Amino acid sequence: MSRISVVLLTAVVAIGCGRSSSTEKLTITGSSTVAPLVSEIAKRYEAAHPGVQIDVQTGGTGKGIADVRQGIAGIGMASRNLKPDEDDLTAHALASDGVGMIVHAENGVGELTQAQILQIYRNEVNNWQELGGENLPIQVVHKAEGRATLEVFLNHFQIENPSIQPDVIVGHNEQGIKTVAGARGSIGYVSIGTAEANIEAGVPIKLLPLEGIEATTETVASGSFPMSRPLLLITQGELTPVAADFLKFAQSEEVHDLIRENYFVPSAR
Repeated sequence: MSRISVVLLTAVVAIGCGRSSSTEKLTITGSSTVAPLVSEIAKRYEAAHPGVQIDVQTGGTGKGIADVRQGIAGIGMASRNLKPDEDDLTAHALASDGVGMIVHAENGVGELTQAQILQIYRNEVNNWQELGGENLPIQVVHKAEGRATLEVFLNHFQIENPSIQPDVIVGHNEQGIKTVAGARGSIGYVSIGTAEANIEAGVPIKLLPLEGIEATTETVASGSFPMSRPLLLITQGELTPVAADFLKFAQSEEVHDLIRENYFVPSAR
């Protein structure tokens, strides 16, 4: 091997080693509602910090909290408030979101009362004709255990999960929307921000008012929509420098445009 080749090989190895040792990694896991927004924030952060690599993974709020506690993730994502038995964690407000009831866009029913929604989910009413709609069986779409959207729904309607008789159980919001859009008799509940994005993209679903209040990001922002929730970033203990800096960036006005583009409401600091 010539002297020049040896020098070039040495330089390549040195550059490779330099890249590997200088890259800082941050893993963020949790809520599928929060993940698309955090992915966009992470891309913007990485563009401004070439030495940082951020891996955003979904799996639900429960996974995000468990991963932070086990040290698998530096930051968790949650789409509900922390519970009393989660006081070992620290919540960082990112944005607000609402959970809205959705039906197929061609469903003739434009609004349901709280009592009617409970009757549907308890299988006491199982045809839209009984609610002023067409003669069409109701397909109840419900969320799986561990999903924050499920907990928001149960808390709002003050109903125990075992009393619900679902026809379909889904995981993340997009699964719920796809299921309702694919069956005219379906009803489900999802993130209002995610539903609005899908409606704008032409997906055949519609959001129903709740307690007479329209399910929109505007009513969530005003605080008037009754089934709202915070979107949080979760940490435990002392943070790494990159995790602390990313949190500061994610809570800054530099990402408010991304929050609004995802149909959420930036949190006031």
